[in-house]
Amino acid sequence: MQVHYDIEQLPVFRNAIITIGTFDGVHMGHRQIIDKLKTEAKSQNGETVIITFHPHPRKVVSSAILGIRLINTLTERIDLLAQLGIDHLVVVPFTDAFANQAAEDYIKDFLVDKFHPHTIIIGYDHRFGRDRLGDYRLLEKKAVEYNYHLKEIPKHILENISISSTNIRQAILHNDIATADKLLGYDFFFSGKVIHGDKLGRKLGYPTANLKINDEEKIIPGNGIYAVYAQPEGYSEKLKGMMSIGFRPTVDGKKRVVEVNIFDFDKEIYDQTLKVFVKKYLREEVKFNGLDELVKQIDQDKVNSLKVL
Repeated sequence: MQVHYDIEQLPVFRNAIITIGTFDGVHMGHRQIIDKLKTEAKSQNGETVIITFHPHPRKVVSSAILGIRLINTLTERIDLLAQLGIDHLVVVPFTDAFANQAAEDYIKDFLVDKFHPHTIIIGYDHRFGRDRLGDYRLLEKKAVEYNYHLKEIPKHILENISISSTNIRQAILHNDIATADKLLGYDFFFSGKVIHGDKLGRKLGYPTANLKINDEEKIIPGNGIYAVYAQPEGYSEKLKGMMSIGFRPTVDGKKRVVEVNIFDFDKEIYDQTLKVFVKKYLREEVKFNGLDELVKQIDQDKVNSLKVL
């Protein structure tokens, strides 16, 4: 898959079959659109082109930006789409100027002049241009003038995508990893930089990688203990482990931390990126009566994790 960041330097696409969206999660609902895109491209001897935006449009057009939590970072989204066999991904910088262009200009100056689409596959509720006045009907009206075909994504698929995205975010936040993974079609994952902690885990016999999450908009599971696979930077294989997210109440922790214990692993990986694949929620965070009781529970957490992994 070719990734394009400069819309002024796009190649000439062959019979471009395009669709537009954020595709956050690249989940099972999104894959119905992608399958339709690929099928249409094959029938027209064309190339698949997905247009997406960065930053998320809601950060630019909405005043309520603090609550944005994304299932995927841009890098993750790119990797997931590449795995699905898309030919081209165009990452459009979403700015005030872009959001405020007239809807007719969006069609002519952006879609037509930049992409020369053979076919546009889009939802009936797609909105674009200043004040979001552009819609499917306007695209339909302009199709003959600009010589492109227009195909509508069925309402039930769009509703399924919206519901799935909401349910995935809620499931991740509320420890329901099984539901999230089922709707995603893959194990939910995130990455963080390994930073120095207080080394308490090492003293307890369970050294942990303390993670600083790379992207503040990335959604992170709720507090608790999880069975996970971990993939240190430069490693091709996933390693078994367990993860704790929370405030470490037994030792009167003051801030929320994400810690991963990788089983049978003793390499120094400070300042490296660790990718974590969340397999199952094991239990809630509990305050124990001392470190001995805590270690006893961690022993059991490892046994339970290995059963899952």
